Amino acid sequence: MYLRHFGLDNNPFSLTPDPRFLFLTAKHREALAALLFAVTARKGFMVMTGEAGTGKTTLVRKLLLSIPVTCAQFSVVVNPALTRSEFLECVIMDFGQRDVPTSKALRLALFQKLLLRAHGEGRTSVLVIDEAHLLAGELIEEVRLLSNIETSEQKLLQIILVGQSELNRVLDLESLRQLKQRVAIRMHINPLAQPEVKRYIQMRWNRACTQHALPFSEDAIALIAHSSEGIPRVINVICDAALVNAYGTGMKMIGTVQIQEVLDDLGIAAGSLHATTAVAVSPGSGAHSIDRAPDRSIMTSGSLDRYLTNKPKDPKFWKITSWFGMAHN
Repeated sequence: MYLRHFGLDNNPFSLTPDPRFLFLTAKHREALAALLFAVTARKGFMVMTGEAGTGKTTLVRKLLLSIPVTCAQFSVVVNPALTRSEFLECVIMDFGQRDVPTSKALRLALFQKLLLRAHGEGRTSVLVIDEAHLLAGELIEEVRLLSNIETSEQKLLQIILVGQSELNRVLDLESLRQLKQRVAIRMHINPLAQPEVKRYIQMRWNRACTQHALPFSEDAIALIAHSSEGIPRVINVICDAALVNAYGTGMKMIGTVQIQEVLDDLGIAAGSLHATTAVAVSPGSGAHSIDRAPDRSIMTSGSLDRYLTNKPKDPKFWKITSWFGMAHN
């Protein structure tokens, strides 16, 4: 809508987790390096947490694009609201098997066969579970049991749990102590610090437009940083709405007045972004539930293809310097 008005080539503040717009703070850079290390070193379990909108899914997408298919096969579950049977079926299909048996025993045998075949080809099998804080107790146990598939030397399945901060409380449950003991790497993504917000906005603008200066005033950026509490997704929402309003009124510069109008329209105020999420534990069962329902569609087939913006090509050489090629501040 406003791209031509501001001379933009792309939408700089899209809400989709596009790795091209990945902004690496020191913590994001550390998390990305940890993701790559967890996969390449076959560490077994890794946990990555952070508030909603801090860039966890974007980091996962960057990981998928950084490792060629000749080195790893991925299954990505973005909505864990599945039964144990559906979960295993989803993972098997992500690993390229469309003909899935109906029997649980046959599915497990097929799953182990797929892992062994990938291992024989020199490829790492990786299971990424996004929104992992929503996992039901029985599904967490299923994940733990799948991690038992191994050779005498190493794990055949690398598992990355990605979720909001509530995931840490879930893993601290006494009933999940066996799973917690297997976690080799834990990372937490923090919101952006106030000085980083300007760099974040400038970076996204520069990658979408190379000819026009950033239209936000210094005071406007300071207000965005304060009101968003450093959450990148909220920053994107505010900036996008401000650009839409500026386009509608024919303005080229955006100040605090325009940002405040957006904040009022969206009902955003500093300190109002973090809602408390309760974790309820069923007595004696070890199962837990969280009072927030996932808002994504269940992925049943071809989910990895839909999860990637572009399928990674198979480069002849896999250099560590290319891991951060698209991600510099």
